[in-house]
Amino acid sequence: MRFHIMTLGCPKNTVDSEMMAELLRRAGHVQVNQPRKAEVLVVNTCGFIASAREESYAALRELAASKGRRQWLVAAGCLAQRDGEGLRRQVPEVDALIGTQSWPEIVTLFRRLEAQGRARVPCDLLGQEGNLVASVPRRATLGATAYLKIADGCDAACSFCAIPLIKGPQRSKPPADVLGEAQELAAQGVREVVLIAQDTTAYGRDRSEGDALPGLLRALSREVPSLDWLRILYAYPQHITPRLVETMASLPQVCHYLDLPLQHGHPDVLRRMNRPHNVEAIYRLIAGLREAVPDIALRSSFIVGFPGEAEKEFEALLDFMRAIAFDKVGVFAYSAEEGTPAALLPDQVPAEVIAERHERAMLVQQGISLRRNQEQVGSELPILVEGVGQGLTVGRSYREAPEIDGVVLLRGEAGVGEFVRGRIVSAQEYDLVAELLRWPKILVHQGVAV
Repeated sequence: MRFHIMTLGCPKNTVDSEMMAELLRRAGHVQVNQPRKAEVLVVNTCGFIASAREESYAALRELAASKGRRQWLVAAGCLAQRDGEGLRRQVPEVDALIGTQSWPEIVTLFRRLEAQGRARVPCDLLGQEGNLVASVPRRATLGATAYLKIADGCDAACSFCAIPLIKGPQRSKPPADVLGEAQELAAQGVREVVLIAQDTTAYGRDRSEGDALPGLLRALSREVPSLDWLRILYAYPQHITPRLVETMASLPQVCHYLDLPLQHGHPDVLRRMNRPHNVEAIYRLIAGLREAVPDIALRSSFIVGFPGEAEKEFEALLDFMRAIAFDKVGVFAYSAEEGTPAALLPDQVPAEVIAERHERAMLVQQGISLRRNQEQVGSELPILVEGVGQGLTVGRSYREAPEIDGVVLLRGEAGVGEFVRGRIVSAQEYDLVAELLRWPKILVHQGVAV
């Protein structure tokens, strides 16, 4: 059968979609780019927060409205797992559900759909006993960059987060599987691998292997030397060890970039969030990272409007942002999620106050981001080219993660998927502008072109 997959949500969903597509292709099914040409329409949904759920519902309704008599509509992923019954009520045209732990059975689901023909009997695979971290050879869909999921699920008990309810406890992918996937991706021409999990720094802890990420990074560097960049996303502050910092500083392939989702800067709010709340320890952590890796680019994310957040607590968050001056920041409006402890807390903050605080926090960070980007003017950086057209090249340096950070704009054209040298000539709040320097050869080491 011909199939079309639409992916919503986080990079972990991107990986799952790529693996589902590969399983289906191996079984003889054909992937198509246009929904109208497909017999099966698969939407890999996100159910993390209210806005993500609405986006998923909108996508499903749009496909349902145009679905032909000979087409099936499948809802996959987090929203299907979290609230399958509600999804069917809101979009009754959905023919099948497949969850976050059962997606490796996508071929079985297709067989059932094909066998039932036009009977249109609801067909669901929503078990939670499957493999959270299946390893399937796949085709990278982001050109020279690919995500590699090293674990899924989460053991943290953040009071606002529904991920453990949706995906269950953390399970780490065996190192041999991680290395195998990285080798397959490198063989396809991938030059940057982005390691992802709910908490990459908790890798191996579910197998009683504390501080396993540094060893994994060293194995990747040794076994897959053709990869130019290894990037780490989503690091839990309490799990960032001296060994990890030393590994980042010493391994040429590891990008000097780290994403630490801290969520707030006031200890009382962090306590209510059930997050690490020793703010002074976070200051020391950031200082240590910058001392060990002076050119490190740091990203964080914060939630505004958490229940009980007083104005003075919000102001403390702004002061925290100013004091640390993260290079990149994402600010999110609190969303009360059913089944989470935070949804039952008193003193829920009014929506209009949350919106106003979100705007204020973003304005503060814009000024910080501009200043941090301006500090790059005059430097020369290796740029991974992602797009070219009309005399302009779009790429990223080690300082920008794919899809969530800004880009580097270069005057001139270069080959997509190649590294070029760029001299930063100007800065915007989120993007950098560079002059393209032509060199016969470029080597990429620790974020520096040599």
